[in-house]
Amino acid sequence: MATASERPTVLVVEDEFIIALDLSETVQDLGYELEGPFEGNEQAISAIEAQLPDAAILDVFTADGEVYPLADKLSAAGVPIVFHSGHVPPEEVRQRYPDALACAKPCPPNQLIDLVQEAVQRKATA
Repeated sequence: MATASERPTVLVVEDEFIIALDLSETVQDLGYELEGPFEGNEQAISAIEAQLPDAAILDVFTADGEVYPLADKLSAAGVPIVFHSGHVPPEEVRQRYPDALACAKPCPPNQLIDLVQEAVQRKATA
């Protein structure tokens, strides 16, 4: 079995507690290292300044505003992003971030799992 340092790391930013918990469990069930969950940009930006994740799951509206400042930093660093939002349609997110993956809340678990695995795979083959 891979050690924690050998497993891909997935950053989770979600301000709704139950959803954050569910996303965190999904990430860990897939065998990935979890970074977060964070309620907003400020904590997550501090975390990525210390170490970049291999992928990120981001809600668009967080406890401290829109997630776009964080998403801009992650995109510039080449970190694949999965946007998971109940307020911004996936098409709108992809207009701003054409390389990003996106799904609308509520998202079927299998679809979210596929998107997270695709994001991690993108980083591995980059």
